[in-house]
Amino acid sequence: MDSSARAEGAPLAPVLLGAVLGPAVQLQQAALWAGSRYLIVLIAGCALAVAARAGRNRLHGLFRAALWLTAAAACTFATTGLRSAAYIATALDPSLEGRDLRITGIVAAMPQRDDGGTRLRFEVEDAKDADAASVRLPPQLLLGWYNTGPVPAADGRFELQRQSADLRPGERWQFTARLKAPHGNLNPHGFDYELWLWEQGLQATGYVRAGPRDAPPQRIGRTWRHPVEQARHAVREAILQRVTDRRWAGVLAALVVGDQAAIERADWDIFRATGVAHLMSISGLHITMFAWAAAALIGALWRRSTRLCLAWPAQHAALVGGIALAAAYAVFSGWGVPSQRTVWMLATIALLRLSGRAWPWPPVWLLACAAVVALDPWALTQAGFWLSFVAVGVLFATDLGRGAAPAGARQRILATLREQWVVTVALTPLTLLLFGQVSVVGLAANLVAIPWVTLVVTPLAMAGVLVAPAWDLAAWAVQGLALVLQWLAALPFATLSVPTAPLWAAAAGLAGGVLLAMPLPAPLRLLGLPLMLPVLLWQAPRPPMGEFDLLAADVGQGNAVIVRTATHTLVYDAGPRYSQETDAGQRVLVPLLRQAGERVDTLVLSHRDADHTGGARAVLAMQPQAALLSSIEPQHELQAIRRATRCEQGQQWDWDGVRFEILHPLPADYAASPRPNAISCVLRIGNGRATVLLVGDIEQPQEARLVADGAPLAADLLLVPHHGSKTSSSDAFLDAVHPGIAIAQAGYRNRFGHPAPPVLQRYAERRIRVVQSASCGAAGWRSETAGTVACERQRQARYWHHVPP
Repeated sequence: MDSSARAEGAPLAPVLLGAVLGPAVQLQQAALWAGSRYLIVLIAGCALAVAARAGRNRLHGLFRAALWLTAAAACTFATTGLRSAAYIATALDPSLEGRDLRITGIVAAMPQRDDGGTRLRFEVEDAKDADAASVRLPPQLLLGWYNTGPVPAADGRFELQRQSADLRPGERWQFTARLKAPHGNLNPHGFDYELWLWEQGLQATGYVRAGPRDAPPQRIGRTWRHPVEQARHAVREAILQRVTDRRWAGVLAALVVGDQAAIERADWDIFRATGVAHLMSISGLHITMFAWAAAALIGALWRRSTRLCLAWPAQHAALVGGIALAAAYAVFSGWGVPSQRTVWMLATIALLRLSGRAWPWPPVWLLACAAVVALDPWALTQAGFWLSFVAVGVLFATDLGRGAAPAGARQRILATLREQWVVTVALTPLTLLLFGQVSVVGLAANLVAIPWVTLVVTPLAMAGVLVAPAWDLAAWAVQGLALVLQWLAALPFATLSVPTAPLWAAAAGLAGGVLLAMPLPAPLRLLGLPLMLPVLLWQAPRPPMGEFDLLAADVGQGNAVIVRTATHTLVYDAGPRYSQETDAGQRVLVPLLRQAGERVDTLVLSHRDADHTGGARAVLAMQPQAALLSSIEPQHELQAIRRATRCEQGQQWDWDGVRFEILHPLPADYAASPRPNAISCVLRIGNGRATVLLVGDIEQPQEARLVADGAPLAADLLLVPHHGSKTSSSDAFLDAVHPGIAIAQAGYRNRFGHPAPPVLQRYAERRIRVVQSASCGAAGWRSETAGTVACERQRQARYWHHVPP
């Protein structure tokens, strides 16, 4: 790169860097400012830009660069805030939550179906309350139409739903629905569902009321609206009808129309273990490869016409045509956020090339990054954004992302191997930081899967849109790849899991990975190894000897508690099953345990109810050494995975100076064939200075017997019995326990009404602080500071998070 080109690109660097830093700072806000404050910042940023431009001949270069950076950061900070304020102004009115509303609108996207029902994006046209008065709703809703699940009726009873209909995009429907504000579980290092809804433009969720006493859902007719979604839906249905094996049909549907939900959970586990999950959905790689192939084809055809070449250079036509077709593919595949980022990045670089400007790679990289952030500032919170842009930056820096393509086949193969190696080494620390896990076999798996998926599977899957038998060939190709991936995933060393390191260690590790990947002399590259050691060797801090801590995970309607001593870990209950495809173990507990580097010694399942055992299978699969202590019956399905020891009063053990003791049930209770709640395992944990009482779903008769038997119930922290049901938390029991803090694990606006107002009143009368997971998120507690609880919703507060009333 000549010096004139460097001089041309260099002045933009502070502006582009500021354009990224401004939104990054704004995304850290716990609450939005008033619009006037953002306007003041915007005006100040514009004034700084004017000052920097006016002083271009008088100001020192570094000072002028700082002015430009600050001006760009201030302007983009303000515009991101103003966009957020405008968006949040159309949020759901809290007074409408939980009310029956008659809503008319359009099915706006391809519905997602499973055995439990249908999930759909709904574009609101009109809404009325029970009195037929018009109400204002957000423009788009995320609704579920459940097949058979019980829903609460007006008289407090429960009734079954009508079977969900065959919904299609573009259809106009009228539903009775109940809505609530976007609310998700919030756990350390967990998936931020509320941010995902924010990015998708969905400001309320809810479900269709289709019980026998509800006005039936009504299909009003078809419209011309959302033609792309209609086409996607038609193609997905054609794939599912053509490919009889639903497993492979789901992968093809994901590759052609972006329906990732069609891939089975077991297959996702294999794809993640082998590091090829990015290939099984419409990712940036797919869009880039499609753009490259389309550009090559257009360029070859363009060069066959002398008239076209004279009118416009073939390379320009190939560049524009390739990106245009890639954008069309991205739209057809659902226009997901990763696809959008890739299209904007490719378009930015293409415009730069078409302008005839030759910049060094850092400004080009920054320009693409700034363009994506300008269009979607919240992309900065997504792991995919950082993985893709760091990978591109590393390829640029190592001279693999620019320059002429290798000429011979051998050179192309070697270049591909080097590229994959460089990206793998450089991204390993970042992957460990973001996910707590990296695939050891990922390099080998990607060397097979990338060319196979991009050059064989995806072209065949796309060809099936025109020639249906191509889908049969694509399914066979997927099946063959799956055999290889299954073998790799089954290897004992297939994945490496480490505790999530702090930011400073991750930054050092990323620098070490990049240093190892750079084309430098070997002694300099080897300096990257010690920089990576903090990430690889990091151990999460544990309680000191004689102390213990507790994390009540945010799992919605269910119990799940992680207890740690100096060298041991216990999990009490495993949360609910959310659907046939996912549960709290897979979505919450396994990531929490992995990212903390936990080795579970004992899993206690208080009783058999699904909101306590739903995630147990995933936890037991991840923790093969964990003992199972429970009151589940001998024929329970979990007994086939891990034989359970029956919990009985009198069982006790010591870990690191902390005593664990089972207070209930009695051995005789099992013979009485009671309700599952009545034999919940009650666990007391204490070190002589602080005590915790975990009680499952015991009800007032069991509470009364514990009090009458003189059980040692006094505790600093109580897990609220039965999530706050009216059947539990009796006066005598609360007087005996007399905790300072009580944690109620219950879902936001759950159908049972937990915790019940009369129960909360009993706690309030005794000045017991009740911490509800719906408003706290994951709740952390330590025996050294027994009077305080750390709430994840306060610790990681962001303005897009819902604040329950």
